[in-house]
Amino acid sequence: MSDGAGAMNEQAGGGAERPLALVTGAGRREGIAAAIVLSLAEAGWDVAFSHWPPYDRRMSWGAQPEAAGRLRERLGALGARSMAVEADLSDPAAPAALFDTAEKELGNVTALVLCHSESVDSGLLNTSVESFDLHFAVNARATWLLIKEYGLRFRGTPGTGRIISLTSDHTAGNLPYGASKGAMDRITLAAAHELAHLGVTANAVNPGPTDTGWMTERQKADLSGATPLGRLGMPQDCANLVTFLCSDQGGWVNGQLLHSNGGLTIG
Repeated sequence: MSDGAGAMNEQAGGGAERPLALVTGAGRREGIAAAIVLSLAEAGWDVAFSHWPPYDRRMSWGAQPEAAGRLRERLGALGARSMAVEADLSDPAAPAALFDTAEKELGNVTALVLCHSESVDSGLLNTSVESFDLHFAVNARATWLLIKEYGLRFRGTPGTGRIISLTSDHTAGNLPYGASKGAMDRITLAAAHELAHLGVTANAVNPGPTDTGWMTERQKADLSGATPLGRLGMPQDCANLVTFLCSDQGGWVNGQLLHSNGGLTIG
């Protein structure tokens, strides 16, 4: 168990109990959310995570029916208690139900990590109203409702609570995704101030283009060339930062939009 989770374990009750993180959007083996789930478990956290297979089936990578079960197996090997919940976050009732299930099975949530996303490429001239509304329902409204539930239910010692959302700076050619992620940023950063009485930190992380299987070879080459380090972002890069922010050592970082993208420059 890392030192970063030690004090949080003690506040959770009795020194031996692990704090609980609720991570949304962990439906793919190669995804950022899965890397975050595993990294938190290695750092001493129990993890409840959500996924939504119908979304993955719509995307080019397809659904991975076995991914949630295999992720739980790996969590168990790391000594973490876990649970996986299918949650359609376009449903306004889903956030409260997700918290209800996590609390019933594993206990009070200390860290909320928001990795869920609706992401379909379209621009100003060809985005449908239905797609626009769905992006905002999943990326913005669900973020608000999840943070709201967290704020209403948080029972931890002041200074231990964490909210982290994964964002993006995409705009051109990706209108509904980029606009709804911008709204997500504002909601997350508002939480740093509105939940100050709970001693909770809230930050948004922009991991930049991350190689999770969606890029073409041309995209990989172009994006690698646009970073000073000459490589793509990997899921573990973001997971490392999120795990730090969830640790005791990360407790002074608050109300920030953090660009963890290797110095990417495009333009």
